Amino acid sequence: MSAPLKTASPGDSAPTPPAVTKGRTGAGDERGEGVVLNVFSHGFLALWALMIVLPLLWLILSAFKTDAQIGGSAFGWPENWTLDVFSRAWDKGIGDYFLNTVIVLAFSVPLTMLFGSMAAYVLARYQFWGNRLLYFFFVAGAMFPVFLALVPLFFMVKRLDMLNSYQGLILVYVAYSLPFTVFFMHAFFRTLPTAVFEAAILDGASHTRTFFQVMLPMAKPGLISVGIFNTLGQWNQYILPTVLMQPQSGDDPERYVLTQGLVQLQQQQGYASDLPVLFAGVTIAMIPMLVVYLSFQRQVQAGLTSATLK
Repeated sequence: MSAPLKTASPGDSAPTPPAVTKGRTGAGDERGEGVVLNVFSHGFLALWALMIVLPLLWLILSAFKTDAQIGGSAFGWPENWTLDVFSRAWDKGIGDYFLNTVIVLAFSVPLTMLFGSMAAYVLARYQFWGNRLLYFFFVAGAMFPVFLALVPLFFMVKRLDMLNSYQGLILVYVAYSLPFTVFFMHAFFRTLPTAVFEAAILDGASHTRTFFQVMLPMAKPGLISVGIFNTLGQWNQYILPTVLMQPQSGDDPERYVLTQGLVQLQQQQGYASDLPVLFAGVTIAMIPMLVVYLSFQRQVQAGLTSATLK
């Protein structure tokens, strides 16, 4: 005989349906959304890379062409691969402009990093009256358009008798880059462990020694990141040297930087255009910054993300 069927009593609870199917469906939906997001993000990054790489490639290839080839086919390959155009560009003044730029940045970038990191360290680690006021003063300087200060800046540098001089442009570059440097390094110094700072003070280290031998080495990723940004910004600066680095008399030598020199090179050509020389000059001005950024890209990424990860 078959076993009698058991009827459910009113007090018995209803069996709960299994949730396995629902969980698998939800996980599948999440994986599908993740795949769509990855495809979209990677596609956008690939498009962005093409938008950057293709103009750079076109610029470099145009330096190896002739005027006829540039005018005939902008995207064609050069017929003769020769470096003669780069030597001609160097002899037409690019070499002097390049040297002037290197001289200015050799002093302006280290001074910006030194003064900016010192100010950011004091504002981040020491509490005193007016601390926040000074900090917001530096932040406000980063939001102030440089165009509004060109006229008073010109007369101030002229009164100091530093127009068309390396030291005048170096001081202006340092002052121009300090707000961003202080803002960036202030946030970085606040993420460093306080225990290390207190241990150095208890061991008898002075405030100066604590900064240079303990805290500053720990802030190396941030220093490299903001140093790269300052180098790129000062290397590509045009409006400030155009105002401050103009010969003041017939005997005053020309101390144009690269951005000014490229404009001068284009104006000197007149109707007898030599476009390959101009493209070669732009390539010479561009390659050092590409090398610097590609060499330190990992350090830049580490410096930008370390404040978030700590």
